[in-house]
Amino acid sequence: MNKERLYDAFGELIYALAMADGLIQPAEIQALDTILQGHAWASQIKWSFDYESNKNLNLKEVYKKALDTFTEYGQQLEYAYLIDILQKVAKASDGINEAEQEMIERFQQDLRENFIAEMEKRKLV
Repeated sequence: MNKERLYDAFGELIYALAMADGLIQPAEIQALDTILQGHAWASQIKWSFDYESNKNLNLKEVYKKALDTFTEYGQQLEYAYLIDILQKVAKASDGINEAEQEMIERFQQDLRENFIAEMEKRKLV
């Protein structure tokens, strides 16, 4: 898998978070644009976010697709950056609401569980 697909998944997950409360707020888009400034893959992440926004796809499917990509790609230091993006985007519009907080926590848990399962499958633990 190439890095382009990894950063597409970033945009997908950020879209799912922004839609967790039912509507993408302008403050969330502005926060995302600010956060991504200077990131080498900013245009790919933003393109993916915009693509998902225009398609208005099922959030559970988008979330699962992104999580599957992260699991397949394996452990990356960039996931800490992604979690930071998620938190900042969620805070941008009147603070982190319950749905957004639940999604961030679920993502961290799902990612961790998937990596543990993958390591067990490969008999690495």
